Amino acid sequence: MALTLMYITNNPTIAEIAQTAGVDRIWVDMEYIGKEERQGGMDTVKSSHTVADIRKIRPVVTNAELLVRVNPIHEATDSYLGTEEEVEQTIAAGADVIMLPMFRTKAEVARFLKAVNGRTKTVLLVETAEAVENIDDILSLPGIDEVHIGLNDLHLAYKMKFMFQLLCEGTVQRLCEKFKARGVKYGFGGIARVGLGMLPAEHIITEHYHLGSTAAILSRGFCDANRVADPVTVRDIFIEGVRNIRLKEAEVSALTEQQYQENLEIIREKVGRIVAGQ
Repeated sequence: MALTLMYITNNPTIAEIAQTAGVDRIWVDMEYIGKEERQGGMDTVKSSHTVADIRKIRPVVTNAELLVRVNPIHEATDSYLGTEEEVEQTIAAGADVIMLPMFRTKAEVARFLKAVNGRTKTVLLVETAEAVENIDDILSLPGIDEVHIGLNDLHLAYKMKFMFQLLCEGTVQRLCEKFKARGVKYGFGGIARVGLGMLPAEHIITEHYHLGSTAAILSRGFCDANRVADPVTVRDIFIEGVRNIRLKEAEVSALTEQQYQENLEIIREKVGRIVAGQ
């Protein structure tokens, strides 16, 4: 089964390009609470999307699903609405899928699921150490459609230097085994373009298939549409990039366990070099 590919944008032109190229989910990212404190000074994506962006992009997203990441569970303030109202507005604006980030407890997830009340698909973003510790209790809740492991914040929670260390020391595998046992779809992290970078995407794609993952985010290393101004260039990047991912998936889907283990050793070796160089 092909990976569900997701891309973060609030630009209707980029959204149309991405879905035409075969991206499965366009991601509007409204999360801002606590993000600067966690990731301040890091070269990470910090979006400032709003409910208005959902409405703006909804008419364009016709062949893909529209996913919205809301804020962590929170109460209303003088300047912003609380979780329940945020979910209500997100659904009213047209979200197909809603993602909850930075949860820690079963009670937080239960509150989120109650607010959604089956009106959209739900995705839990596992990115805290407490969520990992409580995952068995959390997975007992009805109404969880998918889980995604957020490598960026989770590696910070464990005070690691590089997010793909979580693949090397077994945390991702242990979580995936729990999700699989519960019959819940799951994915992890993001991927860039095939053949690029110190840790090329083909090795990560192979590990997705090894672990039974069904979803991945297309990272800025795949295409940073904020820096590539020409829509024609963006379109070419997406068409070629998605095609190469699909070709690589077809290639690695039938590997043997020994071949998957050999790929994991390559990942460990490359991650070790990256960490040593930081």
